[in-house]
Amino acid sequence: MATIEQEIQKRILVLDGAMGTMLQRYNFSEEDFRGDRFKDFPHSLKGNNDLLSITQPHAIREVHTKYFEAGADIVETNTFSGTTIGMADYHLEDIVYELNYESAKIAREVADEFTAKNPDKPRFVAGSIGPTNRTASMSPDVNDPGYRAVTFDDLRIAYKQQVEALIDGGCDVLLVETIFDTLNAKAALFAIEEVKEEKNINIPVMVSGTITDASGRTLSGQTVEAFLISVAHIPLLSVGFNCALGADLLKPYLQRLSRNTSLNISAHPNAGLPNAFGQYDQTPEEMQALIREYMKDNLVNIIGGCCGTTPEHIKLIAEVAAEFEPRKTIENQLA
Repeated sequence: MATIEQEIQKRILVLDGAMGTMLQRYNFSEEDFRGDRFKDFPHSLKGNNDLLSITQPHAIREVHTKYFEAGADIVETNTFSGTTIGMADYHLEDIVYELNYESAKIAREVADEFTAKNPDKPRFVAGSIGPTNRTASMSPDVNDPGYRAVTFDDLRIAYKQQVEALIDGGCDVLLVETIFDTLNAKAALFAIEEVKEEKNINIPVMVSGTITDASGRTLSGQTVEAFLISVAHIPLLSVGFNCALGADLLKPYLQRLSRNTSLNISAHPNAGLPNAFGQYDQTPEEMQALIREYMKDNLVNIIGGCCGTTPEHIKLIAEVAAEFEPRKTIENQLA
């Protein structure tokens, strides 16, 4: 069975696109989000996309299938908000393990079906670990700068439960993504290392930060270089950036990352910037042209899409990725 570490040496791997963008196409109602199991639940559940892995699993399976059909090598589990901290908004902390396990299981089954059809192109499952809606580095209260809505230990405990379920469900790799606060990410990485030690396993880890604006920094104020140094103590499959920016605006930060690391680099930018209605207008062809520049400049080993991207985007990204060799570092070239 080929591993993701082996495949990343051979070619540029293609990550899937947005889950939320695809789920919006279903126009699920409150009743759909609830399903039979939660039909009498006392709180609103509409908008809890992670819950759909339990109440509408066919939709999640369809989205994974479409991305694999488009040429993706890796799909992400539908677990971006799958911690007790994220689920507290919906009063669903009690089902977090099940939610992550079921999400991973669905993705694993679809990946295995595609690998069985074409063993020369093995498909992989990345356990999606989002940043939560709280930040450990900054106060949410301008009048009390020392206050924190969450502690490192709160995050570590929440992430540990998520990580255990994702691994038990069959993930090949863990993706700590959309990192706006590196302290949150460090809690996730600490939890991953704990679980790896307890289970005596070695699962690859991807880390993907978010440059929030033209300042070139994360929300908690780190530059590209500072972010890289903050996560470099963990053995990583890849480091990269996703979300917030389109492919054109993200490129300078990938260039800076490339100059400073011999790790594999990943990128999954948005389909441009949102318009006045919050929609993403960048066409697959426009995005493909920008991604081609990444390849020409030897910037990435893993490429995919974030907000606004669809299987149509991923299909064209996969086509251009197939034309190029994966990013080579100076160390690779000398070896």
